[in-house]
Amino acid sequence: MKLIVGLGNPGSEYAATRHNIGFMVLQQLALKWGVTDWKFQEEALVADYRFKCERILLVKPQTFMNNSGVAVSALARFFKITETDILIIYDDLDLAVGKLRLRAKGTSGGHRGLGSIILHLGKDTLSRIKIGISHPSGMRPVVDHVLTPFTTEEAPLIRDAIGQAVLATEAWLTDGIAPAMNQFNKNK
Repeated sequence: MKLIVGLGNPGSEYAATRHNIGFMVLQQLALKWGVTDWKFQEEALVADYRFKCERILLVKPQTFMNNSGVAVSALARFFKITETDILIIYDDLDLAVGKLRLRAKGTSGGHRGLGSIILHLGKDTLSRIKIGISHPSGMRPVVDHVLTPFTTEEAPLIRDAIGQAVLATEAWLTDGIAPAMNQFNKNK
């Protein structure tokens, strides 16, 4: 069994914001797989899917970004899923808009949603897909930047990144994190 977690904030006012890129990827993955039945469990929206005979749970924590670890750790405990069977998909300020970076482990890099998950699980050996949202320009505060939608110019880059993240997720499921990193971390 695997847990695929997209990070974001609940509520329609956040749906199209940069911070919700993890939710966007899960929505695209669910659309591709024909998953429509989301249930509320352990403070998250959870959908169940079979991928090549393996049970997959798609998870969108509903605890707001900074408390994502509450829902993820509760689900991991409930389903007895180890950290090596969890994939986290989230936004990254340090990457250019639309750029993907896969990692097998590491610190939160300052991302509070990932930091909450690491804190609650007590492990940093979580596979992850980071999608670039870039730093704010000028003196704009980071919190304002992450809670705004992508610009018209950025939209095609984000659509492509979401598609690539879906493919990277499937590669992680099929081949594991190292082969997925080799395939998707190449500079384009």
